[in-house]
Amino acid sequence: MALDDVEYLSRPAAGEPAGTLILTHGRGVDESDLLPLADLLDPEGSLAVFAPGGPHRLPGHPGKHWYVVERVGFPEPESFRAAYDLLGDWLGSVSEETGIPPERTVLAGFSQGGVMSFALGLGSERPVPAGIVDLSGFVPTVEGWEPDLDSRAELPVYVAHGTADPVISVEFARQARELLEGRVDLTYREHPGGHTIDPRAFEELQLFVKGALRESG
Repeated sequence: MALDDVEYLSRPAAGEPAGTLILTHGRGVDESDLLPLADLLDPEGSLAVFAPGGPHRLPGHPGKHWYVVERVGFPEPESFRAAYDLLGDWLGSVSEETGIPPERTVLAGFSQGGVMSFALGLGSERPVPAGIVDLSGFVPTVEGWEPDLDSRAELPVYVAHGTADPVISVEFARQARELLEGRVDLTYREHPGGHTIDPRAFEELQLFVKGALRESG
């Protein structure tokens, strides 16, 4: 696969990149939505940042999507698998293009993008990344995909969710905490907001991303 087989935006590192940060958007927007987080999470410009766009456009729904939503928490399998395979292959192209291996890559996403970050970062046939950031998403339950936690005991994972989220209930974050606690290096945060990213978390997220790459060597 070529890098341009997926629509994406990028922000280059200021110098030789210390790693890669992938920013994966939520439902109904596109690759431009999270790119401003690049300078908030990596203000020193030490990372090569890429923001891919979802492959699905759905009738009657604006923007791009990673999968069809029939029931929150349970992605529709066919559309999910198509995005999972495409994004996984594309991440391989990013690694080839930059020369930065998967273990120096932080996967971060919001809402559906958080789901895909979990899926690609925890999937049993996938390489272990430097870290995972899930903002207002969930660990998916979907036919044909299972998390592999046995090989990810030291993996840094950051989960943040609003307690008043009307789109994806905070109970999904709590289920993720129950699944991951004691199995990975988990940082878990709740905030009093809705389906949004808490700006008060940016400083901690900066430190998390730096720490994840430091731990990955």
